[in-house]
Formats: sequence, C-alpha cells, structure tokens
Amino acid sequence: MNQQNFDKTNRILAILYRAMKGEVLSVQALANEYDVATKTISRYLNTIKNFLADYRDLVGNTELIYNGQTKAYQLQFDSFLLNEELMVLIKILIGTRSLRRNDLLTLVGKLKQLTTCKDRILVDQLIKKELHRYIPVEHICQDLIGTVWQLTRCIQSRTEITITYYKANGEKVNRTIRPVALLFSEYYFYLVGYWLDNEGNTDYVPILYRVDRIVGVIEHRRTFELSKDVDFDEGNLRNKVQFMYAGKPQKVKFEYSGESLQAVLDRIPTAVVLSLENNKAIIEAEIFGNGIKHYLLGQGRRIKALEPIEFVEDMKNELKAMLARYDE
Repeated sequence: MNQQNFDKTNRILAILYRAMKGEVLSVQALANEYDVATKTISRYLNTIKNFLADYRDLVGNTELIYNGQTKAYQLQFDSFLLNEELMVLIKILIGTRSLRRNDLLTLVGKLKQLTTCKDRILVDQLIKKELHRYIPVEHICQDLIGTVWQLTRCIQSRTEITITYYKANGEKVNRTIRPVALLFSEYYFYLVGYWLDNEGNTDYVPILYRVDRIVGVIEHRRTFELSKDVDFDEGNLRNKVQFMYAGKPQKVKFEYSGESLQAVLDRIPTAVVLSLENNKAIIEAEIFGNGIKHYLLGQGRRIKALEPIEFVEDMKNELKAMLARYDE
C-alpha cells in the first residue's frame, strides 16, 4: 500500500471512529481539518456507507444519515441507548453506591458513548448534581471491578482460590475456598464459596464473603467438580436470603398487619400469603440465613412470628434484649 492509500485508509477509519462515538460530521469541517476538497470527504463518507451496507450482518442496522437541518452526517444504529434507558442504568449505578467515584465516572462515561451527542448533553445536565454529591460505601479492596472479574473467571473455570479477607471485626484471615457464585445486594458484591479445611475437605455449606473486603486472590492449579446435590443455584439463594446473612435454609411463618403487604412480598420473593383476613396476613416463606430476623424486627409491631418455635423464641429474645437496653 502506497502512502496516499495509507493516509486515505487512516482518515476513513478516523472518521468512522468519530461517527461511532456519536459525533456529528460536517463535510466542510472535515475538509478543513484534513486540508482536502469537500468531494474527497464525500467519497470517504460514501466508502463508510458502502461498508455498513456490505457488512450489515456484522454491524446490524447501522447507517450514516444526512440531516438537512444541520447539514451534517450522523451514525444511527439499533444499539444506541435511548436517553431514558441510559438514565435508568445510570440511576441504578449511582443508587448502589458500590463503586468508587472514579470507577463510577468511567462507567458512566462509557455508557454515554452509546447514545447520541444530543442525548448525552441532556443526561449530563440531569445527573451532574447526583454525581457531584456521590458518596460511595467504604472499600478495603483497591480494585473492586478487577476483583469481581477475576472471581467470575475462577467460578467459571471451577478453580480453587485462597483469598485474603478482612472480617467484620477487622481481623485479617486467609481462606481457601471453592468459589461458586457472585451476587450483588444492599450496596455490596458477595462471593459465595465452600470453605476448605487444612486437608482440603468441605461440608458444602455456602459461606458469603463481601468482595470489597477481599484484598488478595491466589488462583491455584486445582480445579473442582460439584455433584448435582451441592451444585449452587444463585438465583435460588437470592430469593431466599435477606441482607446476605449466612445460615441454614428454613421455612418460617409470620403474621403481618401493616399497610403495605406488597412491600413485604417484594422484599421476600419466596413469601406466600396463606390467608388474609381483617387486614392481617399469614405469610410463609422459604429463607436462608438469619437476615429475615433483622428485616422483620424492623417492621415493629406489624409483625408477629408464628413458626417454627426456634424462630419465634429467637425473635422474642432479641426483643427482650432490645428492651433491656433502655433499662441500662
């Protein structure tokens, strides 16, 4: 390829890249920038149009459209995010508070590249105050996104790992585990794994680790297989666990006499209303761990635990302990 053709190819690729970023392309402005005739730029744009038409199976319904009002070209394709779709995603990201500010800004910037320049300006105006006042949750992990991806790979390849982890009390420990799932809930990413003892044995009781407390991951050469009876279903766990508290699976029954029954059903996906009479609902739910207790206690007098007896006694003891605090 001679130098002239090389320069031509580079210019076409540069223009295509700018179009993919959502830039509005003026023939006259491009001609001035590259110091060529407007006919030359028109030929470049026609080359891009032909490429998009010839490779529609790869690029989808993507076209370089001329706007008579702006007298410029702009790329339009099906994968552009609508501004309302973009707003939903960004609002969710901000609301989780799970990412460091720089990571959030980077992700938001990349998402905005998938919409039009016009919508991008509107989105910037709508979220600038929230971004300015954004306060993330505290992290010990220095690279949360990178760690999430590394753990995802280990889960996929069924690779045993050793993590360096800070417990809630600040104690630093090393744990060798078989990672089986990643979940996100209540501001945090959680790694679900089976802990291995010094002999490499496990009782296959899933344990939850907050990813933002993981400061090191060692990938071992050992891989593992899981039988059907212990293979992990993260969707099932998500429906049954509350606030990511570990524990054993159980079925509980309680009475709810509040004004927002649907809010309770939304918060506990496995909840089933057994009866509803005089604004009192009898609810049964399959749950995992002790987080359900913390949630129900937060409902105050609107809740009464019914079954099993161990669950009822646990709730009573917690309430007694709470009352005792006011007599200190």
